[in-house]
Amino acid sequence: MRPPGSLPAPPYPWAGQRPETPQETTTRLRPVPSRHHPFRVAAAVACVVLGLGLIGGAATGSWLTGDSAADPAARDTFATARGLWHNVPVDTLFPRTLAGNGAGPGGADREWTRIGVAPDGGCAGTLDPLLLGTLRPVGCVRVLRATYVDATSSSVTTVGLVFTQADTLAMDTLRTRFRDEGLGERADLMPRTFPVKGTVAGGFGDAQRASWTVNVLTEAPVVVFAVSGFADGRKVAAPQPVDKAMAKGATTAPAQSGLGHEAKGIADRIERALRKTVSARTAATQ
Repeated sequence: MRPPGSLPAPPYPWAGQRPETPQETTTRLRPVPSRHHPFRVAAAVACVVLGLGLIGGAATGSWLTGDSAADPAARDTFATARGLWHNVPVDTLFPRTLAGNGAGPGGADREWTRIGVAPDGGCAGTLDPLLLGTLRPVGCVRVLRATYVDATSSSVTTVGLVFTQADTLAMDTLRTRFRDEGLGERADLMPRTFPVKGTVAGGFGDAQRASWTVNVLTEAPVVVFAVSGFADGRKVAAPQPVDKAMAKGATTAPAQSGLGHEAKGIADRIERALRKTVSARTAATQ
């Protein structure tokens, strides 16, 4: 029996399985009498033209929709991104400092300093079981996390990168599900924190989570998340996803403290750094 509030396993393909590519089929031509019939000739020409049009249209459709089976560049990008968790310096994925120009409430500038990086870990011991189950269709491989503090030492934020086995189809399917089902706004799918002993984030646990974001990328097999809270360790009774915490006129504690902006601002910059690294490394291998 599924526990209350749990999600049913979605019927999506596992990451290691690429979508089947339609195979072209041909029919062996049969000999025809030597005499010519104008109507038969016209019909044959029409069939050839129609067949070529369908084949061309199918190929064009594959290119336009970004089907990974028809897009070698997408496969190269995914292959490059999939290995980043173990072959790039930690400072590349999680810079020591982050500049948040215009990232605060009202367009205020922010600056964050990294205070701890968690050892790369498996998914089962790092992600909440319900969130892990939701990500199961893309085959979670590894989770990297770091925690940052703002310049005033009033807020702390854990940001994470979940590396998956997925291809473009699986990542696009998961992103669509998050959007259509509002999974990014469910508090029971909120990411866990990474408390750093001996720092202002030493008491940053589940009860201190105030605002969060989860973003499923479609151009890389990675899910980016961030979760923020108060640096003084106070508990938050009603955490909010960043969209609600950043909404105009919001009066909750996470909103008035700018914790939605903290989570989104840091997640956005880590995501940009990831994209930049993937692009540079993919270009270098071509």
